[in-house]
Amino acid sequence: MHNPNPSSSSPFPLSRLERWENRLKAVFDEIDDELEAAVAANPDAYPAYPRHPARPPAGTTANPEDDGLFDIGASFTAGFGSQHGPGYVLQARIATLDTVSLADQAALELTVVDRLRQKLPKAFPNAHLTVSLDRHVYKIHGDLSLDPD
Repeated sequence: MHNPNPSSSSPFPLSRLERWENRLKAVFDEIDDELEAAVAANPDAYPAYPRHPARPPAGTTANPEDDGLFDIGASFTAGFGSQHGPGYVLQARIATLDTVSLADQAALELTVVDRLRQKLPKAFPNAHLTVSLDRHVYKIHGDLSLDPD
């Protein structure tokens, strides 16, 4: 299992924003771990894309974004020109040199969106967060306030 708070060894306390984003990253790391485990348990259940040769096997680095077949996370956007305003744009990709079909990319995104919708209320019980399609990308939006943990 990956460390959801890699900054915990820092002598400086984390800001509320850093704690909030670490909780969000922990959700993405859980989803990454689940997807990697599903592929390991049943390689035929997911399209057989070979892992990028520069990426180590799943679970062998301190950050699941850097290993295995999947790279899942989000980046903050101020939401200019957006239907839903500020939020975090979902980034989900299969880390391979092969061309990933649009259908497989869409299936991965929908799987991640489904898991996010299940996990976000538990990770952020005092916030109302929604995952929606915003133009051509999925976005986490809603109550982005930095309430104390």
